[in-house]
Amino acid sequence: MNRLFPNNYNMRLLSFVKKNKYLNESLYQYGPPFGFRQYLKELDDTLDMMPEDDLPKDLRHQQCKRCIVVGSGGILHGLELGHIIDQFDVVIRLNNAPVHGYEREVGNRTTIRMTYPEGAPVSEQEYFSNSLFVTVLFKHVDFLWLQAMLKNKSLSAWNRLFFWKSVTEKLPLKSHQFRILNPLIVKETALDILQFLPPQWKWWGWNKNVPTIGAIALVLATHLCDEVSLAGFGYDLNQPDIPLHYFGNLCMNSMNRQPMHDVTKERKLLQMLVREGVLKDLSGGIHCDFCPLIRQGNHFTYDGMSLGPVIKGATSTTNGRHEVIAVTLHRQYCDSGRGR
Repeated sequence: MNRLFPNNYNMRLLSFVKKNKYLNESLYQYGPPFGFRQYLKELDDTLDMMPEDDLPKDLRHQQCKRCIVVGSGGILHGLELGHIIDQFDVVIRLNNAPVHGYEREVGNRTTIRMTYPEGAPVSEQEYFSNSLFVTVLFKHVDFLWLQAMLKNKSLSAWNRLFFWKSVTEKLPLKSHQFRILNPLIVKETALDILQFLPPQWKWWGWNKNVPTIGAIALVLATHLCDEVSLAGFGYDLNQPDIPLHYFGNLCMNSMNRQPMHDVTKERKLLQMLVREGVLKDLSGGIHCDFCPLIRQGNHFTYDGMSLGPVIKGATSTTNGRHEVIAVTLHRQYCDSGRGR
């Protein structure tokens, strides 16, 4: 990322808000989600309830971490990537995308669930005792919701009126599992990398300069890990009737009605990052140079690298456009020296 964006990407940017680092108004030119300007009191009150502010110790000290950001795309149908996804050191999931009932497609491990209040899963089955809940804060009432979740209390009916959809009342998590995403990661994604216009005050709604949670999570992953992969990304707006997600019944044409995100510009960015080797696309919805994996005798090769011997029980599945062979990667990408 530093090579591609030498003046717009800060490798030293912290991923999560730390009490002793981010309570300075001068850090923030903008309000949420790009900064915490005029919200330092709410931030301070919330951080007082959160005893931890980093990755778990075992991951924090691990060398050459491999991240995967699992999107919600319908392209995951039939690929059966769950086994591969579960091999990564850090598995980042977005909003309310379910694991329960979809393990074959998306795996069963969650290291980070990244969302905003309206996107948090309702089902308690989607929360795990060893995962982190990373909140992206967009507005004043989001601070109040997060404080209520930390206290294990319900938000008042009045405050609930300020959400654009209903939010979950309780989260089955301990206080040490909560994190607040550094809003400078959102700013870096939107204004520095995607080159969206700076936010301007409006009576109602948003300028189309807010990245999707997926795009923000991928930039976050480049700060957390040495190798970053993605799966389940890629909005194909030319096929309006195909499933938008691997769950639910929304179709692709619903993306044309959303007012916040420039998904065309995001797609171009992700295509470039895959071509440049910053990201690896395991489902082929963004850029599919690797399709199919090539079997040579008893070994698979991928991107010119041997991935080791064929695994007993490995399966080949097709989604109608490309083939992915589900294998356990015996050789870590980091070993090649081609990571971040």
